[in-house]
Amino acid sequence: MSRYRYGPWRGGRDPLAPPYDLRSAVDDLGQDVLSGGSLAEAMRDLLRRGPQPGRGLDDLLDQVRQRRRDLRRSGDLAGVLDEVRELLDEAVTAERDELARDAGEDARLRETRLDLLPDDTARAVTELADYDWRSAEARQAYERIRELLREQVLDQRFRGMRDAMSGTDGQPDPAAMQRVKDMLADLNALLAAHARGEDTTDRFREFMARHGELFPEQPQDVDELVDALARRAAAAERLLRSLSPQQRDELARLMSDALSDVDLASELAQLDDNLRALRPGLDWRSRERVQGDEPLGYGQAAGVLEELSDLDALAEAMGQDYPGASLDDVDVEAVQRQLGERAAADVRALRDLERELTEQGWLRRGTDGLQLTPKALRRLGQTALRRVFAQLDARDAGAHDLHDAGRAGDPTGSSRSWQFGDEQPIDVVRTVTRAVQRSGPRRPVRLQVEDFEIVETERRASAAVALCVDLSYSMVSEGRWGPMKQTALALSHLVSTRFRQDALQVIGFHRWAARMSIEELAAVEPEWIQGTNLHNALLLAGQHLRRHAASDPVVLVVTDGEPTAHLDDGGHPAFAWPPVPETVRRTVGEVDALTRYGATVNAFVLGDDPGLRRFVDALVKRNGGRMFTPSTERLGEYVVADYLRLRRGRRRSA
Repeated sequence: MSRYRYGPWRGGRDPLAPPYDLRSAVDDLGQDVLSGGSLAEAMRDLLRRGPQPGRGLDDLLDQVRQRRRDLRRSGDLAGVLDEVRELLDEAVTAERDELARDAGEDARLRETRLDLLPDDTARAVTELADYDWRSAEARQAYERIRELLREQVLDQRFRGMRDAMSGTDGQPDPAAMQRVKDMLADLNALLAAHARGEDTTDRFREFMARHGELFPEQPQDVDELVDALARRAAAAERLLRSLSPQQRDELARLMSDALSDVDLASELAQLDDNLRALRPGLDWRSRERVQGDEPLGYGQAAGVLEELSDLDALAEAMGQDYPGASLDDVDVEAVQRQLGERAAADVRALRDLERELTEQGWLRRGTDGLQLTPKALRRLGQTALRRVFAQLDARDAGAHDLHDAGRAGDPTGSSRSWQFGDEQPIDVVRTVTRAVQRSGPRRPVRLQVEDFEIVETERRASAAVALCVDLSYSMVSEGRWGPMKQTALALSHLVSTRFRQDALQVIGFHRWAARMSIEELAAVEPEWIQGTNLHNALLLAGQHLRRHAASDPVVLVVTDGEPTAHLDDGGHPAFAWPPVPETVRRTVGEVDALTRYGATVNAFVLGDDPGLRRFVDALVKRNGGRMFTPSTERLGEYVVADYLRLRRGRRRSA
């Protein structure tokens, strides 16, 4: 029988994981946007947090930083010099042992030459270039110095070069160097043609057919080839710059000596020039502080710097802190190389989230960047309304702080018995008459519950509702911006789904007022503009009500400040603090105009300013409306409940 073992999935993103709920992402975005942030900032914050805990850009960025710290402690960049010094010491020691067995004068002269070798490794290697080694072991160790440097330099620049330069017995192949020079010549010709803008598709295909074994990563086009080579060339350049001046000078002279072939050196220099011209944006000049006890060979050291460069690019792309930042800037292949398949899967998931929000109609890209679509706003309105109704169900609906009984619809001439919850005006004459009839003549009249009658009012077919919301900066600074927007969205969703015959107009006001669509209100960001122009807002509210003359007129005002601005005779906003009599006079005059038209004005006052409460209380009493003083958290509950109450108050009794 076959045996199976089960364990955690480690091959990247879990294929059995449920898809991420985009509606939850929309709710998260909406919460940030409604609180005063831009949609671009909200999207960036969502990607930073990630659709799941521990799977966002911030978490990936932490992994990048940790990987970078590990690499910077990985070893000694100058290890190649130590390796050369060890080979040189090995050669000199073997030669001394051989010379010690010879009593002749020539042997003593050779020993003297070895004694006078400079401490500088590169100079010592150069001075021994013409030395006639007596010891075969010493000669082999010395020749290994050049082979080592040549192999490491070329292998670092071209993956797979080490194998290509060795024969079947593992020893240097005499024809290998010619193959390398032929490859470099072909490569430089290809890059030159690419730099001139020529179509190099066929030439690239021919190049890979001839030299593909030197490029095990198998680039698919010239750009991928250039990217790989330029990263390695830049890493080699940074390696030299990261050493001390003395180490840099020694290594440069050793490399020059190892690559003593004039044609090879010329082709490599031309290649560096081509790569610099094609990728000038790469980091070619910075220095890295890499420390550790383990000596690193040339290829290892350059590889560490190449990885550090990859990590720096990933950190910048994942930070998303530059204009036009996009997840497309994050190199998924580099993420997989540095952090593993799971991290790469997380990046793909974040890309999918951003793309799906657009493709499924939650977001759209306009001239001003990302925008919430009507579909997303309906979702936010539904969520806000559901939260409001949950509050209404959990709390006593009669717990509102009322300062005055509200206006009802037009009287029909008849009355009916009062029932709990009725808010229509009491019919005093008929109430007292019923009490007298019950008590009898010449007896004290005592009112009882069953005596009360209320005036019946007719219910009009629809309502015209103007929701005036304060957009002054104090709404943001006091944390009232988000609840205000959520309230407007909840009311808009309620009207559009359950009372479609009603006409809702949102009016935002600070130093001046303007009609706003629900999309515009959701997207509006705080501005440092002084002024609370309630006069202008009520003026626009009256225009909206008159455009819907057949509907019940209702004005709802949400504010946290006294009127400090008005429109002058020329229609320009005038601001003054503290409020001047002209501002108060014009604001009260507009309330009177709405009262004469028959509109109910209800105000929702945020904050604890006693002066504001006194002013608004007097204003709504003048109209016959109500003033509410809800907490910020209950604003939506108050506004929606009051809207529903106004509609119930206009319903004709059976």
